[in-house]
Amino acid sequence: MLYIVPTPIGNLKDITLRALEVLKEVDAIICEDTRRTSILLAHFQIQKPLFVLNDFNELKEFPKLLQRLVQGENLALVSDAGTPLVSDPGYKLIRSCLEGNIPLDSLPGPSSILPALTLCGLPPDKFLFLGYPPEKPGHRADLFKRLKQEQQNIKSTSIFLVSPHKLIKTLQEILTVLGDINVVLASELTKIHQNISAKLISEHLKIFAKSPPRGEFVLLFNLSSNQ
Repeated sequence: MLYIVPTPIGNLKDITLRALEVLKEVDAIICEDTRRTSILLAHFQIQKPLFVLNDFNELKEFPKLLQRLVQGENLALVSDAGTPLVSDPGYKLIRSCLEGNIPLDSLPGPSSILPALTLCGLPPDKFLFLGYPPEKPGHRADLFKRLKQEQQNIKSTSIFLVSPHKLIKTLQEILTVLGDINVVLASELTKIHQNISAKLISEHLKIFAKSPPRGEFVLLFNLSSNQ
């Protein structure tokens, strides 16, 4: 069986008893980065063989992992933080397990998306998670244009994940396409310095001009709330 096991996004206390039980009982653990996962396992005194599955080796490695599952091993899939597969590798492995009738189980647990949504003050009843914006600036601008059109039909809160070195450019592109709307930025979720900041894009940019962004961000906005 393959278990999909969420891990804490910042606060180690956020791991579930069930997740710990699975990690202790499986034959091995599939992770993105052995260094990150080893820190978590050492904290809870768990020792297991680790296999690496990331964006760079997924096509090469997942057939080997699939063979282990076919042979009857129980494996756990974890990401560096949060719920695996959500903007993280593993999709091809899961699809192959379904095609091969290999048992799967997905445990509930930590994710940055729902804490950001419930803390942001925007309407949470309908939301659209879009992961990381496209790499190319033109593609990002096209996405924001399409999103503006779509939200005329279905009013919802849009949620993105944004790395610190792309945050300023992303905010500038949203400003160009959607105007100086109110945007919520959530960072350091579940950590000591957790921060939820709701401001006009122009105000965010003024702050980052003095102090560059650090850490991963969850970016949220709702166009209907800006009307």
